[in-house]
Amino acid sequence: MTAFLADGPADAPVTLVLAHGAGAPMDSAFMDTFAAGLGQRGLRVVRFEFPYMQARRESGSRRPPDREAVLLQAWRTVFAELGGAVAVGGKSMGGRMASMVADELGARALVCLGYPFHAPGRPGKPRIAHLAGLRTPALIVQGTRDPFGGRDDVATYDLSPSIEIHWVEDGDHDLAPRKAAGGRAAAWEGAMDAVAAFLGRLP
Repeated sequence: MTAFLADGPADAPVTLVLAHGAGAPMDSAFMDTFAAGLGQRGLRVVRFEFPYMQARRESGSRRPPDREAVLLQAWRTVFAELGGAVAVGGKSMGGRMASMVADELGARALVCLGYPFHAPGRPGKPRIAHLAGLRTPALIVQGTRDPFGGRDDVATYDLSPSIEIHWVEDGDHDLAPRKAAGGRAAAWEGAMDAVAAFLGRLP
């Protein structure tokens, strides 16, 4: 059985399952803050870890992410264990993997926090082929200066009309603006408000 962390009311109208990014676990400061904040906004937030991160937690030694097939299967397993119509998503890689199985699983919605549209410095080689035909209602929360896909890059991509984008002004890949632009706290609160509003509009 998968180990989960849960925040928010158990009887919430929407459950959002979040996966972590490539380098940080499900209880990183980013994940803790967003899970707690979304829980306070009336959502049920459930977090899990991919196999490589579970192994790192047990052994203490860093290891690279699992192969894509393993990551996608982890999502299928988690979705089956939780049952019901839940929304899926995550931070960076976790959100990207969720976006690749959202239609297949019949997820209620998709929420990506800092989507890795392309490797830094390589906007001409985007990771978006599956996003053109995505049917699942989706929200991508993205920083305008994210090296994995800022506003100018994303404007050139062919994305499904089911995808909404909430831009965090001056935000980096962690959705954090520079201090001169207002700093992280207010930006994160705004991002959580956007996620809560999006999920609150679901039928």
